[in-house]
Amino acid sequence: MEVRQMATAFLFNQDNVLMMKKERSKIFDFEFWGGIGGHLEYEELNHPKLASYREIEEETGFKKSEIKNFRLKYILIESGSGEIRQQYVYFGDTEHTNYISSDEGELFWIHKNDLLSLHMSKIIKFTIEHYLHNPNSEHIYVGIITTSKEQIPSIQWSMLEETSTF
Repeated sequence: MEVRQMATAFLFNQDNVLMMKKERSKIFDFEFWGGIGGHLEYEELNHPKLASYREIEEETGFKKSEIKNFRLKYILIESGSGEIRQQYVYFGDTEHTNYISSDEGELFWIHKNDLLSLHMSKIIKFTIEHYLHNPNSEHIYVGIITTSKEQIPSIQWSMLEETSTF
């Protein structure tokens, strides 16, 4: 089984979030919405935050210096198509709304109240929903998506905490 590591960012400008609409991907063969991001390069495997900054600049033109309060909020894990997908999800703020066009998809500023009505992967929808209910949490959450016998997806959240085990 292979491991696919990715970094995704959601950038806020007041109550709006920069979202990307894509026609399709390696996983989905239909139009869907997501954050800004992509796969970690080999030299970034131990530095997903750097990968996230790189993806943001490539896909939006935003520089690291233009993003405030940028922090890891979620680590998502799911299995499918013979691989384990691990995704580091960051949230940050911007002071302006100017972005460059991207070959990866179309960018739009979407009001946070409209996010959950967008067609997106289940794991990202669960993540955005959790974030909107816990916007001021300082914790990092690990989310593992599962599917019931009836093929209904759900997510299990755990707070990531430092432990001292011997």
